[in-house]
Amino acid sequence: MNPPARKPRVAGFALFTLFLTAVFVALGVWQLQRRAAKHELVAALTERLATAPVPLPPPALWAGLNPARDEFRRVSFTATYAALPDAMVYSSGSAVRKDASGPGTWAFLPARLPSGETVVIDAGFVENTMQDRGVEDRAVKKLVTGQPVALTGYLRFPEAPGWLTPAENRDKRLWFVRDHRAIASALGWGTVAPFYVDLEQPAPENGIPRPGPLDVHLKDDHLQYAVTWFLLAGAVLIAFAVWARGRRRS
Repeated sequence: MNPPARKPRVAGFALFTLFLTAVFVALGVWQLQRRAAKHELVAALTERLATAPVPLPPPALWAGLNPARDEFRRVSFTATYAALPDAMVYSSGSAVRKDASGPGTWAFLPARLPSGETVVIDAGFVENTMQDRGVEDRAVKKLVTGQPVALTGYLRFPEAPGWLTPAENRDKRLWFVRDHRAIASALGWGTVAPFYVDLEQPAPENGIPRPGPLDVHLKDDHLQYAVTWFLLAGAVLIAFAVWARGRRRS
């Protein structure tokens, strides 16, 4: 009676083991695919960052721009900072700015092109650990002179908030995600370009806000994760083999 009763349990455990092994192997392969995709992304972004700046695309071409092809393109243009309320965007650290590795805020301001369109400028990093509105006001006040300024920076596209992204604080004009279109709508900046510009230069005399060149240094732990998943797959198979041998001996 015992052997027939034992076989279904062994077969069921074997199927479960194969299922877990397949899942772990699939996760390992997925991590390797993500690693390859990230390496391609880093290579593409590094190439764009090293390219000489080109003129800002004309408004007629803005609708055709997209992050996959145009994110981090270096551009140069002339614009005038508008006398409108600025916004600050909280940052716990940047993946593309080594000089902004700690908490602070990014200064977002609208700027008018000579043709009349509005482009949002991330004018740089402010060491504003308490998200103090007064600190931001003092930092950006000197930028709004009413005079056109030659700007060089990088095309960036809006971020989508996650489930855990805090809601904006309208009283402090503080946001927690770089969604310049939502900011523009809330602060009455009018219609803005579908991208914003991460400013590289010029920098104010005192360096606040602090613009600067971007440098891609994205976190790459995918190989470590892949090895972990493959080791788990092997451990499951070994555990089943040991268990099955013990069952046969008993």
